Amino acid sequence: MKRYEQLADDIARSIREGLLARGEKLPSVRQASAARKVSPATVFQAYYLLEARGLISARERSGYYVSGGAQHLPPLPEPDINSTPEAAQVDVSELVFEVLESTRARKVVPLGSAFPSPELFPMARLAKTMAACVQAMDPWRSVEDIGPGDAELRRQIALRYMIDGLQVAPDEIVISNGALEGLNLCLQAVTQAGDTVLIGSPTFYAALQAIERNGLKAVEVPCHPRDGIDLNALQRALELHQPAACWLMTNFQNPLGSLMPDDKKKDMVALLARHHVPLIEDDVYGELYFGEQRPKPAKAFDTEGLVMHCSSFSKCLAPGYRVGWAAPGRYAKTVERLKLTTTLATSVPAQITLASYLKKGGYDKHLRALRHTLLLQQIKFVEAVERHFPAGTRLTSPSGGYFLWVKLPDGVNSLELHREALHAGISIAPGPIFSAQKGYADYVRLNYGHLWSVEMEGAIAVLGKITHRLARRAT
Repeated sequence: MKRYEQLADDIARSIREGLLARGEKLPSVRQASAARKVSPATVFQAYYLLEARGLISARERSGYYVSGGAQHLPPLPEPDINSTPEAAQVDVSELVFEVLESTRARKVVPLGSAFPSPELFPMARLAKTMAACVQAMDPWRSVEDIGPGDAELRRQIALRYMIDGLQVAPDEIVISNGALEGLNLCLQAVTQAGDTVLIGSPTFYAALQAIERNGLKAVEVPCHPRDGIDLNALQRALELHQPAACWLMTNFQNPLGSLMPDDKKKDMVALLARHHVPLIEDDVYGELYFGEQRPKPAKAFDTEGLVMHCSSFSKCLAPGYRVGWAAPGRYAKTVERLKLTTTLATSVPAQITLASYLKKGGYDKHLRALRHTLLLQQIKFVEAVERHFPAGTRLTSPSGGYFLWVKLPDGVNSLELHREALHAGISIAPGPIFSAQKGYADYVRLNYGHLWSVEMEGAIAVLGKITHRLARRAT
């Protein structure tokens, strides 16, 4: 590690641990140079790096100040890890559809949306790439790779796995219509109607809908907002319910934003392998990290071919193109055949466009800019919630993704807040849509993946006013 990187890491650690508070001025370049016995150029490079990460900001003729870091908020909500998980039939679709319909209109402030702003992505460059690719496309390309997908795109995805230290052959990869199709195909490959599936709690509502649609039962295993699923509770659920599969997000889980540490992922994969339970890993937010490097997926620790890793380009490069993939390990051939018997193929123009974009380079540069923007937006959203929401509000400050999980003050019902906010032109995602048992009635998920603006500040202020009123009514 270079000297400026070491200095930047030391300062970043002090910010994360709260030793340097938001708004506090950093030592001048001269002071830091003398204290650390490094050149002024080294200090400048360290400060530039911290600024790029969104942790500090420069003020003209004043110096550098902390702009992110530890939040002065109540403790994070703790899950109930001692409860015995029960298998339940899932019936959430109507509630989910009610909420989703509220996020589609442009006039509604989309804090309840599951997607980041399309303005954050290189849509113009992708359009030019698609135009060139389609004009030069061999007509036989439209039928050659039906089923598994475009060979060059699968090779490019395999190369990205290799860069992250995973050995995944192109032949294992099945291109899908977004990650959601890949996840659904993986679920169908390892379950039958009446089977039980373990899920995190709370969990992404699309997992609940897939379980409901396939006639399966769900067992909710508690997750912590910081480091994900509780392994003791997972072990109890495995022994009690003998599930057919486990469906989890290990990196920046939706809605919590939690990130499982590597050692915990390794232990979880080993635990599931001992019980011969396949893991369907939803990793669509893995590229949206704010740290030094991409967090490893659970698949990195798989030695049995039981981890079915799924991701897509929808959240990090090309929303609307609906191109995702599954790397299903020992189940690859089954998933490929299911693809052939359902949707047959994914859009060939979209596939060859993304393959060309990845091959030419520029993807990682785009990702660095996207991550920087999302981090800065998270800081602004968290600060706004602190300003406008009543005492007793708790929220996460995740190290990636674009969701905040907010615990409302006691007595405030998130469904009531959702409906009143919608009348004011603001969508939110209420907690009950993330639970098979419609729990989390006093939680909401907020999306900070849309560009900060006066309108966003106003929407947070309105949500705060409604929450204040509901909290007063509850007391």
